[in-house]
Amino acid sequence: MPLRERTLSASLAAVAAAALLSTAAYLPTAHAEARSAPARTATAETATAKTAAALPEHALVGYLHASFANGSGYVRMADVPDSWDVIDLAFGEPTSTTSGDIRFDRCPKSECPNVESEDEFKAAIKAKQAAGKKVLISIGGQNGQVRLTTTAARDAFVRSVGAIIDRYGLDGLDIDFEGHSLSLNTGDTDFKNPKTPVIVNLISAVKTLKAKYGAGFTLTMAPETFFVQLGYQYYGSGKWGGQDPRAGAYLPVIHALRDDLTLLHVQDYNSGPITGLDNQYHSMGGADFHIAMTDMLLTGFPVAGDKNNVFPALKPSQVAIGLPASPTAGNGHTTPGEVNKALDCLTKKTSCGGYATHGTWPALRGLMAWSVNWDSFNKREFSKNFDAYYRR
Repeated sequence: MPLRERTLSASLAAVAAAALLSTAAYLPTAHAEARSAPARTATAETATAKTAAALPEHALVGYLHASFANGSGYVRMADVPDSWDVIDLAFGEPTSTTSGDIRFDRCPKSECPNVESEDEFKAAIKAKQAAGKKVLISIGGQNGQVRLTTTAARDAFVRSVGAIIDRYGLDGLDIDFEGHSLSLNTGDTDFKNPKTPVIVNLISAVKTLKAKYGAGFTLTMAPETFFVQLGYQYYGSGKWGGQDPRAGAYLPVIHALRDDLTLLHVQDYNSGPITGLDNQYHSMGGADFHIAMTDMLLTGFPVAGDKNNVFPALKPSQVAIGLPASPTAGNGHTTPGEVNKALDCLTKKTSCGGYATHGTWPALRGLMAWSVNWDSFNKREFSKNFDAYYRR
């Protein structure tokens, strides 16, 4: 697949299949291509994260291809439809894997002929915020590998992410660490007390940013199922080694930051089959997968099957379901009818099929989509269905 297309890929399937012998091959998300980033002059505007408005009761989150073009087309910030309550700017990427120095470069006119000017972009962000929307910088993506292996990298992350937030007056941060960004060192088996530097330093960096911007700071995360729900079966390299050390590696981050976390929207796409709380495999593409994966987050689960080491449930208001916005956006596209079945089951306990949820959660926050651009390309089927479901 040409990199220009920037659809979601399956580059780590062989690695995961070899590392987790009894787990189906995992197909991770490819949100964005890595790019070199020239030095940026320090900036300008005062941070506004601390004054951010609350999310609506049911929210729609979308990634905006702000730094690149692809087959879905460039969407100017001012033209983002009002359906989107949280707009994640894709992507801030590091100058090198371990530098911690994050740069956000807007799409050049050579790639995006209709790209707006810097001033127009900033003005459009302010207009969205005035209309009650949140605009975040999303860090990572498929090729934006971020490994904060040292305290120096941690501090560089805090400085550089803060500079991006201040420059554009953003509401907060989305962590979209994928690939090999997060992994657990051998012997690091307790998600409540992580020891691995890349985990500990990320937690510390985010807490520092939260403290800087205050209670209104919006923090979201978009991990893949491999790094979250797979933790029900496998955690890191395991007590005896030999497993993929990335398995469940987001769990200590989520747990340590749960009191600061606004939204967790796991990517329910580009995934191999995952075992649910019914101890059955569930495959992407239909309501069943979203029901089973979300039930795990809202119920909690024993990590690596250890009933003495349970990952606690998140609040339903902290959880959204992540999906591709169109068939061309990624593997695991779910039709509107199946999306609605999943929402019905989780919020009303109807249309559940063969899966028995462990509760009913009418306060489930909503949906996330990759992406605003792919939804617009697909005549806004995804966002219009969300608005119709919640009668917005």
